[in-house]
Amino acid sequence: MNGLLNDLKNGVIRENPLLRLMIGLCSALAVSVKLESGMFMGVSATFVLVMSNILVSAVRRFTPDNIRIPIFLVVISVFTTIVDLVLKANFPAIYARLGVWIPLIVVNCIILGRAEAFAYRKGVLSSAMDGVGMGIGYTMVLLTLGFVRELFGTGKIVMFDKTVIDLGPRFLPPVFLVTFPGAFLMFGLLMMVLNIATQRRVKA
Repeated sequence: MNGLLNDLKNGVIRENPLLRLMIGLCSALAVSVKLESGMFMGVSATFVLVMSNILVSAVRRFTPDNIRIPIFLVVISVFTTIVDLVLKANFPAIYARLGVWIPLIVVNCIILGRAEAFAYRKGVLSSAMDGVGMGIGYTMVLLTLGFVRELFGTGKIVMFDKTVIDLGPRFLPPVFLVTFPGAFLMFGLLMMVLNIATQRRVKA
């Protein structure tokens, strides 16, 4: 049980795919301009990550080593297609906003990397927990970036076409935050906060 909990916790902080492993950054910075987009991207990637980890781990003993990467890509593409069709059918506006980033989950370094580095070498339960942990860590970063960038870059948070937070007409939002340079700046600040907190914990 402790081993499974460690597999879960690793992806959240110690091996956070964005803040620690620095993989999957392109899609994260692109979609985190809105909280809503970050939420759907995080859930979608987590689903694909968990399901592909489970299937890769389940068939690893029957997977020839020399063709494992093409097999991983086929497995990941199956679950990515499921996500793509579900979003397109049920959330067309969000699907249109996320655009090409949903199909590109197939080649997301986080998912392919975990299939290669973890699921191909570990049991099904451990692989599932690793997928959940990595997904949570990935989604947490997207939600944090999306919340800060949308709120302070536009002056309000809009979810499902309803304004849930509005800073009012007197607030002049720095539009810089909703651009790619703003995304890099906020990501760097988030990394700084995590590193400072980690160093203080180690010293304590």
